[in-house]
Amino acid sequence: MHQQTILLATPPFFSFQECLWFLNRNYDDCLHVVGENSVLKAIATPFGDVLFRVSEQGGSLRIDLLEGAASPECRDFLTAYINEWFDIDRDLAPFYTQLKRDSRLAYMVEDFAGLRLMGIPDMFEALCWSVIGQQINLTFAYKMKRRMVERFGRHIEWDNRVFHIFPEPEVLAAAEIGELRAMQFSEKKAEYVIGVARAFVEGTLSREKIEALPDFEARQKALTAHKGVGVWTANYVLMKSFRAPEGIPHGDVGLLNALAGHGIIAERSEKDKIEAFFRDYAGWETYVTFYLWRSLAVKPLA
Repeated sequence: MHQQTILLATPPFFSFQECLWFLNRNYDDCLHVVGENSVLKAIATPFGDVLFRVSEQGGSLRIDLLEGAASPECRDFLTAYINEWFDIDRDLAPFYTQLKRDSRLAYMVEDFAGLRLMGIPDMFEALCWSVIGQQINLTFAYKMKRRMVERFGRHIEWDNRVFHIFPEPEVLAAAEIGELRAMQFSEKKAEYVIGVARAFVEGTLSREKIEALPDFEARQKALTAHKGVGVWTANYVLMKSFRAPEGIPHGDVGLLNALAGHGIIAERSEKDKIEAFFRDYAGWETYVTFYLWRSLAVKPLA
């Protein structure tokens, strides 16, 4: 196919390099490949599997469609996907105004300028990933994800490299628990991932069903009704796939460490102080969470 290029204008307060930093945190993520100034990713679309590269060109993101469908419909789908992935339509000015008022976090406006809350547009992927990551360190979680994706997902080969695509629900729904156990999934975690996949196949769980619910509480309740999906997991999915500002991953160790490191809490058990802090960032709770996670890479803990 002939290479297709899309230019996507970026808004004020957008840093492609900060976004690349998040995508390339020295974890073995099998679902994208980060270069010096670009990221390559393969995804499934309604028009077939595609491989694309995102880089920066002036005041725009340049999207090069390297393999797959090049129809106008596919281009529109890809544009919408990248808009969602990079949260391009978000106006960060109000958030930065709030940060500047907070002496503990004001430095973030300059140090992390333009960082976007990188999402996971595919809700099924986000849900499986949050289940995989429950109560284990990220390095091990990424290893488990790679094993599962390489075994059950499709891939695109391009330029002598392999680019993996997250498995479809139908494939994981038919997986055997023993197959996941061989990848070092616990018995329960294997059951949960397969159960989530089956819920998608049966239609009892879908993005459309969650989007149709009236508010955050209803969406959280619908997600936690599924076995293996607790509040942390539901909130993570609502944060990364639905951009719900209330989707705070309460109890997350990294978040608690960052709150302590900035003097917001002295003990992890200080729930009142945590709730008061997030009330000050109403409407931006998940964004300030994301920036606090970012701070762990550069700011020594107190």
